[in-house]
Amino acid sequence: MWVVFSLVAALLAAVVVTLSKVGVKNLESSVVFAVQSVLIVTVAWGVVAWQGHLRQVGEIDRRTWVFLIAAGVLTCASSLFSFQALKLGQASRTSSFDKISLVFSILLAVFFLKEKVTWQVILGAVLMAGGALLIAFTREAK
Repeated sequence: MWVVFSLVAALLAAVVVTLSKVGVKNLESSVVFAVQSVLIVTVAWGVVAWQGHLRQVGEIDRRTWVFLIAAGVLTCASSLFSFQALKLGQASRTSSFDKISLVFSILLAVFFLKEKVTWQVILGAVLMAGGALLIAFTREAK
């Protein structure tokens, strides 16, 4: 089932990039991010409340808060950089280059989470990184 959720997330992310590219055309990228962030917060807390999980917030321990806050700050920074890249570049090129995060995710998972990787994971990461670089640095069509 995780594959279905991942594919839907990927499809929605592609739609977000397309819509955001239109949004950043005439606005500063940080304004676009701020508007989307308010909507994200509203929908996220709405889902938590609708599912009846609000009480779990009080159960979060200090260590987990630190990790959640750090991840939230880095998510904001990542999004701000992504929106600025999207404003300056083509959606297809900036979006593909952003996918090199897969390689970083694998490396971080190996070093910090002690996850084991197979040769297939390494080969897949190399191919994805190569594809992302190929797309990102391809000459523009005339």
